[in-house]
Amino acid sequence: MKIKKILMIIVGCLCLALGSFGVVIPILPTTPFLLVTVFCFAGSSERLDKWFRNTSLYKKHLESFVQKRGMSVVTKVWIIICVTLLMGLGFYLMAKKSIWVPCVILAAVWLAHVFYFCFGVKTIKAINNNVASSID
Repeated sequence: MKIKKILMIIVGCLCLALGSFGVVIPILPTTPFLLVTVFCFAGSSERLDKWFRNTSLYKKHLESFVQKRGMSVVTKVWIIICVTLLMGLGFYLMAKKSIWVPCVILAAVWLAHVFYFCFGVKTIKAINNNVASSID
């Protein structure tokens, strides 16, 4: 049992580091890494879980998603803009060299991202800065 907790702490710390880098490096997805961090810390250490849930990183990127299973419009738009810019650059560079199959795959992945964030993730709006309610 102790080995499982140690492994979960290690994985949680690694995912926290990757998620933190993902905030400034658009190639790394921030939210999935931070969700794994929440899961690992919650299952391994009450102290780490409380600490992480009180960080601004958690509050800015995960709190509304974890509590209400949704994201604000601003967060969704920001994610779509970052994904579009990054994938658009890759698409442009591949199209410039006439590499079309990866361009089609990249376009399909981009469409899946847009579809998921527009229709798969519930949109919430912030009221009084911290309290979120669902948009009907």
